[in-house]
Amino acid sequence: MSFSTWLYENYNVRPETKRWVDGKECYQAERYIYFITSVENNEIIHMEQSVLAYYLKESSYSNMAIPIRNQQGEWLTSHQNTKYMVIQGSDQSYSPSISSGTILAQFHQIGSAYTYEPKAISSYGQWKQLWIEKVTALEQSLEKAAQGNPNAYYRLVMDTLPYFIGVSENAIQYIRESEEELRFHEADQGTIAFRRYSDQLYQSVMWPLELVYDHPARDIAEFLRQQFLQDDPKQGTIQFLRDYETVRPLSIFTWRLVYARLLFPIHLFDCLERNLTKQQIDADDQLHYLLQLQAKYEKHVSQFFDWANIDCKHLQIPVLHWL
Repeated sequence: MSFSTWLYENYNVRPETKRWVDGKECYQAERYIYFITSVENNEIIHMEQSVLAYYLKESSYSNMAIPIRNQQGEWLTSHQNTKYMVIQGSDQSYSPSISSGTILAQFHQIGSAYTYEPKAISSYGQWKQLWIEKVTALEQSLEKAAQGNPNAYYRLVMDTLPYFIGVSENAIQYIRESEEELRFHEADQGTIAFRRYSDQLYQSVMWPLELVYDHPARDIAEFLRQQFLQDDPKQGTIQFLRDYETVRPLSIFTWRLVYARLLFPIHLFDCLERNLTKQQIDADDQLHYLLQLQAKYEKHVSQFFDWANIDCKHLQIPVLHWL
């Protein structure tokens, strides 16, 4: 049975055409598009993300795609021994004329009004432990993979692994000390966020499976991470932070969390994890490219507080001087 037939029989959706949106295959039916995604041993995660997606949809985010029930009223439908979820998006253009800082701050404002903290998708207050687990697991997986694949890529990985670990340990130590920071306020409560924020708020379709629950510093840092990998992010960074703070002022605690997350080389770890799971042909090139950018990235992180107009000495905010 084709997925087109399956959609009609289980969801009463009659697909008109198949297309791709944001790199994902979907089916067009009238003014909606439908994505079919498999659900493997993480039903609770999908359910929590679904609830957040409906909350955002009801909060005027018309580009938020939402899971829909089948004709039996169930969220998951089996097909050839696999459970699937169908996600409905709107096939409409979406281009808000609002700055990056403002749109993210407004999103966090709405997300923080959500009264129930999810459990399975929440990382709020857990960065230190999650980072320790990530470094440990990745180190073990890479060493094992390198033993079984003695090629140029894994030689590069093992040569640079001590650097990854050293930088990560610095970030973990910084977040450990920052957890003792008492200068926080109401805007430090948890909010709906993205696993890796990269301007999803401007996309025609927001994907519910990217939603998490965390401190707003997560999205701020991930936006800046992408900026800091560019050539000249100073003015964009200043404008982004200024616009964000116009809506939601940042506490000393938040500044420290953003800095800590920028220190942690998530972009490098994401690359290594992708290559572990997908065995990508251009793995060598991807890693080489990010390593070439790293010196520039670290220089930009070292200038972060200056660009943010934060007097670290006066405010007693520790910084890493090796950057």
